[in-house]
Amino acid sequence: MNNPKGEPGGDSSCARFLPSPSLYGCSENGKIVRQEQLGEPTQICRIIAWSQRLGVGAFVKRLQFITAIPGNIRRGSGCYVGTRLLSEGLVRAGNSVEVVRPRVHLPNFTATRILFNETLRARDFHADATIGIDADGYSIAGRRNSPPHIACIKGVLGDAVRFEAGFTRASLAFHSRLEAKHARRADLVVTPSRYCAERIEELYGVKGAVVVPELIDLNAWRHLFLANPAGPDQERFTVLTVCRFYPRKGLRTLLQAAAQLRHTIPRLELRIVGDGPEYKKLREICTELHLDAIVHWLGDVSRARLAQEYNRAKVFCLPSLQEGFGIVFLEAMAAGKPIVAVRAAAVPEVVRNGILAEPENAESLADGIVRLYRNPDLCRFLASASRADVENFDVHRVAGLFLSAIAKVVPSIQGGLPDWAVSAAVGTAPLQHPSEVLHGR
Repeated sequence: MNNPKGEPGGDSSCARFLPSPSLYGCSENGKIVRQEQLGEPTQICRIIAWSQRLGVGAFVKRLQFITAIPGNIRRGSGCYVGTRLLSEGLVRAGNSVEVVRPRVHLPNFTATRILFNETLRARDFHADATIGIDADGYSIAGRRNSPPHIACIKGVLGDAVRFEAGFTRASLAFHSRLEAKHARRADLVVTPSRYCAERIEELYGVKGAVVVPELIDLNAWRHLFLANPAGPDQERFTVLTVCRFYPRKGLRTLLQAAAQLRHTIPRLELRIVGDGPEYKKLREICTELHLDAIVHWLGDVSRARLAQEYNRAKVFCLPSLQEGFGIVFLEAMAAGKPIVAVRAAAVPEVVRNGILAEPENAESLADGIVRLYRNPDLCRFLASASRADVENFDVHRVAGLFLSAIAKVVPSIQGGLPDWAVSAAVGTAPLQHPSEVLHGR
């Protein structure tokens, strides 16, 4: 599951946000000044940022994000990355953003989430809007005399349940009920793909969810790629995958495809970044398929090392069966890597130029990889097209889309959007329906 995952100059605005400049870089107009715990049931890390000169001085709004998702990539996964980037993008635009997180962490994430949300009932919120991530915020959504509340559903938990078993399935099912309650009570639901919007309607009975895609800080990633060079090994054909190890990520299918390819692609190398519950089982499958010599398990790596791995790879492959979006696809696009994925969930909306195989079909996946191996021109074409596609998901543009979306229910924003937000909303191409996309043909 996502995981149940200085001195200001000129005009200034105070934003409370949990940034990580070492990974993504500060706003060019901001510095981290201090970190403190407040004497209330949340932990807030503060950053002082001052607004860029937007030409609309009154457009400094206070937004409060509410999330219990662990504040690191290892446990919070893509949900954490997406939330942090969106918050940072809004801060860069001159808004005041406060990320409200649990101060008390219990051994069990479910207990932490429930305690956090129930404690929120006693808190007064005075922002222009509150934004709950996934299930978080269900206890205050729809409350009278409170700011408008937006449910930001990153990846529909109710959809992920079907891919799990045992305790993980039971836990996901419980969290999905909280997420459904959150979506039904909210003034607006925002979600990253058409696929998610359809699943929210089908599983939670909530219509009209607004699609605002996930985002990527292209400037930060380009800096990382330049600072961590590692040219592709001309003696090897390196395939990279990056994910948490859950059944729905399709790594078993990838290993089976690699077994079929080792004779077709004599210099095949598969490098796997990540960790998770399936690690032990996947290592066993790897050994059973006699792949230990070509598969490299890298574990969790730093952002600099990850950039190096993207630079080293010839192809990026993630045969995930259930993605609400898939931020790693944006990273691969930014790195200029051709992508092999599967035609499932939101993947066709994100991977507009790539090879899409049939889900849970090792032979189809292998065919997609070998097609790129045999056709360098196709690799270059897809890489170039993906670099162009990813521009639509840059943090600046998506932050503008988000503000345009929530303006529907936030009176203080309606009619006051600055030019950059309007142009972002108009200039970004909508996510295409799968039937509208040709994949590497």
